[in-house]
Amino acid sequence: MQGSQYTVSDVMTGTVVALAGGAAFKEIVRTLREWGVSAMPVLDERGRVIGVVSEADLLRKEEFRAADPAPSAGPDRPHGAAKARAVTARDLATVPAVTVSADATLARAARLMARHGVKRLPVVDGEGLLKGIVSRSDLLKVFLRGDDDIAEEVRREIVAGRFPVPFDAVDVEVRDGVVTLSGHVADTSLVPLAVRLVGSVEGVVDVRSTIAGPRRRPVLEPDLTDG
Repeated sequence: MQGSQYTVSDVMTGTVVALAGGAAFKEIVRTLREWGVSAMPVLDERGRVIGVVSEADLLRKEEFRAADPAPSAGPDRPHGAAKARAVTARDLATVPAVTVSADATLARAARLMARHGVKRLPVVDGEGLLKGIVSRSDLLKVFLRGDDDIAEEVRREIVAGRFPVPFDAVDVEVRDGVVTLSGHVADTSLVPLAVRLVGSVEGVVDVRSTIAGPRRRPVLEPDLTDG
């Protein structure tokens, strides 16, 4: 994809395993193990995402066993004890689910994951229906983008297309995702903007600039005259 920001739909996994709200505890454990995942979305009868069940939710059963001589204390204890008594996906799930739309930017998805401390997000449409799942590793796929592809977008979309005075004399080099801008321009006040825009290109790891102002013409000695 070139010329625009990647969205969640570009990197998400479209085939996703999900749980019905009535799925039993042992069925959930078996499904997690079978698919090699640590969490799954829980759906209602219409296929809408109502929550997410994770291994942490299931482990409440062990944490709050009556035989434990020293149960943990803390503000989450009543909630955790209720989870420990739950036996279906609907009651075990963390609700509401933190979800993202397919047209969201990767930056938005990353912010949601960081803010809520989750490793993956169910992808839903406007009605809350499950369309896929996006994980942290999916978001990192953009950094596999080739250097030539990045350089071509930087030249076309930013160096040549975003400024009132074209940066015709700017050279773009990309190595391992690090973009180096060099050359001379008439107006150096635009350089910080150029650097920020280049940094927003998907797959860019870092931006370095040695862009300088226009080259000065050599000053001739005024007393050099004919004869």
